[in-house]
Amino acid sequence: MTDDRASTGAARRRLLQGGAAALLGSLAAAEAAVAAPMTEARSTGADGRKTSLHQETVFAASPQRLYAILLDGKSFAAFTGAPAQIDPRAGGAFSLFGGQVVGRNIDLVPGRRIVQAWRAIGDWGPGVYSLVRFRFEPRGPATAILLDHSGFQPGDFGHLNAGWTTHYWAPLKAYLAR
Repeated sequence: MTDDRASTGAARRRLLQGGAAALLGSLAAAEAAVAAPMTEARSTGADGRKTSLHQETVFAASPQRLYAILLDGKSFAAFTGAPAQIDPRAGGAFSLFGGQVVGRNIDLVPGRRIVQAWRAIGDWGPGVYSLVRFRFEPRGPATAILLDHSGFQPGDFGHLNAGWTTHYWAPLKAYLAR
């Protein structure tokens, strides 16, 4: 990457992070009703200090199909087996897993990227949000979803890192195989 492209990319990341921080602050004031809290074991040791994670998972589907499934409440509910409401527009609110995860879509690029202000109800204090980025990369007839989840509280790494596989990737693969 040339220096110009690298600095432009860094500037975009800073702009997105600044906009996300402003949106996250405004979300705290607008939180809706809270579902029954989930209880999760806190991470300890080195993982207990982590506040971000990265995962890559390959699916037998197009980027457009994966993007659509993650932003459609009925499709999301069909693959997870849990109630979901999703407004598929930038700024649109979502409630997943029967209200256990709530937030807003920050940045949407069809078939390429979803960025969300994301909040797990229960263990997280009022107004605490993290940033979730899904990137869709074609890999032959398949697509890799590159997930970056950042800004969560120390101690949450273990259950979030495992939870993406348990609650998203494994059921999504099973759904696509039907």
